[in-house]
Amino acid sequence: MSMNKGKKETNKMRIRAFPMTMDQKYVDNIWALLKNAIQEIQKKNNSGLSFEELYRNAYTMVLHKHGEKLYTGLREVVTDHLVNKIREDVVESLNNNFLQTLNSAWNDHQTSMVMIRDILMHMDRVYVQQNTVDNVYNLGLMIFRDQVTRYPNIRDHLQQTLLDMVARERKGEVVDRGAVKNACQMLMVLGIESRTVYEEDFERPFLDQSGEFYRRESQKFLEENSASVYINKVEARINEEAERARHYLDNSTEDPIVKVLEDELISKHMKTIVEMENSGVVHMLKHNKTEDLACMYKLFIRVPQGLKTMCDCISAYLREEGKALVQDEGSKNAITYIQSLLDLKDRFDHFLHQSFSEDRQFKQMVSGDFEFFINLNQKSPEYLSLFVDDKLKKGVKGMSEQEIENVLDKCMVLFRFLQEKDVFERYYKQHLAKRLLLNKSVSDDSEKNMISKLKTECGCQFTSKLEGMFKDMTVSTSTMDEFKGHLQTSGTNLHGVDLFVRVLTTGFWPTQSATPKCNIPTAPRMAFEAFRRFYLAKHSGRQLSLQPQLGSADLNATFFGTKKDDVDASGASSAPKGGPRKHIIQVSTFQMCVLMLFNNRDKWTYEEMKSETDIPEKDLMRAVQSLALGKMTQRILVKEPKTKEIESDHTLVVNDQFTSKLFRVKIQTVAAKGESEPERKETRSKVDEDRKHEIEAAIVRIMKARKKLQHNILIAEVTEQLKVRFLPSPVVIKKRIEGLIEREYLARTPEDRKIYTYVA
Repeated sequence: MSMNKGKKETNKMRIRAFPMTMDQKYVDNIWALLKNAIQEIQKKNNSGLSFEELYRNAYTMVLHKHGEKLYTGLREVVTDHLVNKIREDVVESLNNNFLQTLNSAWNDHQTSMVMIRDILMHMDRVYVQQNTVDNVYNLGLMIFRDQVTRYPNIRDHLQQTLLDMVARERKGEVVDRGAVKNACQMLMVLGIESRTVYEEDFERPFLDQSGEFYRRESQKFLEENSASVYINKVEARINEEAERARHYLDNSTEDPIVKVLEDELISKHMKTIVEMENSGVVHMLKHNKTEDLACMYKLFIRVPQGLKTMCDCISAYLREEGKALVQDEGSKNAITYIQSLLDLKDRFDHFLHQSFSEDRQFKQMVSGDFEFFINLNQKSPEYLSLFVDDKLKKGVKGMSEQEIENVLDKCMVLFRFLQEKDVFERYYKQHLAKRLLLNKSVSDDSEKNMISKLKTECGCQFTSKLEGMFKDMTVSTSTMDEFKGHLQTSGTNLHGVDLFVRVLTTGFWPTQSATPKCNIPTAPRMAFEAFRRFYLAKHSGRQLSLQPQLGSADLNATFFGTKKDDVDASGASSAPKGGPRKHIIQVSTFQMCVLMLFNNRDKWTYEEMKSETDIPEKDLMRAVQSLALGKMTQRILVKEPKTKEIESDHTLVVNDQFTSKLFRVKIQTVAAKGESEPERKETRSKVDEDRKHEIEAAIVRIMKARKKLQHNILIAEVTEQLKVRFLPSPVVIKKRIEGLIEREYLARTPEDRKIYTYVA
């Protein structure tokens, strides 16, 4: 066993290091050689040196574990040269060619350190790595930093020189940008992969000095200039400083210096700038200075709270303008009221596109403000409906379909701001009914287009009744074709009445719950009865009730009185002309009832008319006013005495001298500028009644799905569901909850009265 082991050992081959030791004298000689070479390189006398031999010598020293002697020696030689030669030269040049001398010394030092690094490359690879000390080149940088650039006199003078040169350039003087750039680059390199040296020796003092400079300049600028001039100067200064940082300071200084400017020139004076009298934001808005606003926006968006400061000021102005519009109703009808709101919206949309780059915060601010002031006026939904009505009626002069479409789109924007969309729906239904029944719609396409816009906005529940109205119109047309066929086959005589009936489904149309009374004259009444018999025979189980307030009639009228021509230009009138004149008079059903009275008698008092026709007071008054007090070319009746008011004992006779250039004369009903106050209250009470049902339906829907809910959460969910149509108040919702508890749809939980459960 031991024999084998011995055998194995004799076979193993070992390589040992070559036994060689260097005596101290030999080491000293090599170092003396290297030291001399380093000093010659520093003096720029390196042409006679053999770099290969020097490298070998350095290699030998490191190999024989004398790396520390070499490293320490290098540090001492470099330090000695920089302290005794370079530093003294730089200190002497403090007042003469300082930057050039420092830059020249720095370049020479860098060059010499590259050469020295090449000679001592093996030390960098082995000794430096093993002992984790700084490499040769970085050692040279650190000694230059500590012994030259950070030598107190030099450090302070360098800093002051650079700051003075920047300050001079800010005042418009020309300075040696190259020298500044070299100095900044030197400080960056001396940081050895960090900005510390540059930051401490130059950037921080530079930013402090800049802050102080621009603090003073901003005060001076603000005192001497308007807001727009100030903004332009700030923009120029920011560009100038950014360009300076990019070109001859270090690139990394661009953001900090721009930040200093933003703080000193914008952040600290935002409120002062926007509120400047005769030049601030309000002035710019009033005078449509879109470019100035755009410049201000570009600057303010750079700083925190900048846009908010602008928005607050603009919002205050917009709300003031908007409130003035919605509260100043005396001088405005519905059309000018909505048009002025649309004009205001257009103005601010223009600013949004041209000045504020479609900024989301600005957009939301405008929407919030419009929603605020448009809902200050309870008549806004009614007026918006009247405005749309005006645009969709026949006879809108000079508007193409595309223009109408654009106006409707703008109306939809206002519609979105309305909180009481259900009130708008009620009025819209009334106005649409009149357009359809009196055949006043500009086109079915435009009407359907508007309904589809409302449908997109609020869903089909909102527009289902409006669509039902269109369906009724179509069905009525085919029903009348069938009725005419029936008249021919049955030989029924309508006694000269050409009847056209629209059959309206009660739920769709805004018909009054109590149909207004009215004694229809015999001939049209008999004709309607013939239609009623035909219709009910066809549709058993249905009921027909006449709605006189929605109808119209064409009457054949003959005037026998003498007709006088208009006075001619010379002032003389021509001879009277005789002979009966025939016209077709287009009137409402109520006006027809009034006019046909005169077939029985020549003269009627207003009181007699009232008792004979049984027309409601309000409708009769409007009918008589239109016939006796309307335009001169439409006065079919003459009233005695000739006053503007109509009293019970005033008499009315046919105006036999009536004349018109038109054969078909349309009598305009005295237009109601929106509803009267009693009508408005009635509409409001109907809306409130409808809302009760909608709130209850929403509560039941939510509770059915959730089974159990806390009071506040239920109120929040109901509000969320209904806000598309209107904004219910918590008090009203609470009342509806109480009503549902009484009717046993909901119950309170015994342990907590604020929690409700759904009773199935």
